[in-house]
Amino acid sequence: MRENNAPLGVFDSGLGGLTIVREILKQLPQESVLYFADTAHVPYGSRDPEELRGFAFQITAYLVKRQCKMIIIACNTSTALAYDFLRSNFNVPLVGVIEPGVSRALQVTANGKIGIIGTLATIQSGVYQKKLKAVAEEVVALSCPPFVELVEKGKLRGLETEEIVAGCLAPLQAREIDTLILGCTHYPFLRESITRFLGPKVKIVDPAEETVRQTARLLKANSLSAGNQKPRYSYFSSKNAYDFKIKGSAFLGRDLGTVKEIYL
Repeated sequence: MRENNAPLGVFDSGLGGLTIVREILKQLPQESVLYFADTAHVPYGSRDPEELRGFAFQITAYLVKRQCKMIIIACNTSTALAYDFLRSNFNVPLVGVIEPGVSRALQVTANGKIGIIGTLATIQSGVYQKKLKAVAEEVVALSCPPFVELVEKGKLRGLETEEIVAGCLAPLQAREIDTLILGCTHYPFLRESITRFLGPKVKIVDPAEETVRQTARLLKANSLSAGNQKPRYSYFSSKNAYDFKIKGSAFLGRDLGTVKEIYL
């Protein structure tokens, strides 16, 4: 039996999953969080799918061992390639980031032309395209490999960032999309540059917001919502823990405290 005041387990390849933590702080401030950043293996986007499923299995096993009551896969690549695999191997509620993003995009699009940007592995998996094409009029999928590196290096603004964003997103300009899904949890950190390039007519969908709404619904449905407690936040990194602490604190606008380094 899981403890209501046990933490939510959240994992990603690096800093990107903090967009999920940011939403948890807004929407579920009573919930504790245990965050694992697999910085030893970032970026995930160019790695072999079987290798990525192995990473996801090891991290989930660790979070379950730490008594997490629910696991949020705060990584589009891991969700695309490992969600079903993890569900078949662990008896713990799981939340991915793909379904929430698709659902929100279909709600807000006016012309049915939806763009999706993500890592190479996410785009090649075809998961987003398959789910969107069932309803959308047109789907334009684009991989943007440099974006994760920009975020991990803390290069969220500046001329170099603007030029890289423009170069990656240029193919979208002629496709008349009115909605764009940020199909990697790192990408919301570049939202300002992305919006500036595409213009105000393109609605930007950050799956983090809807993912945490789904998490709230699942917590309630499983009677796992935290009671009146002071939430605890714990952060772990598989490499360069101090660097993660400095950048993560800046991204969240609050001190992460001690980030423990643990290699699984």
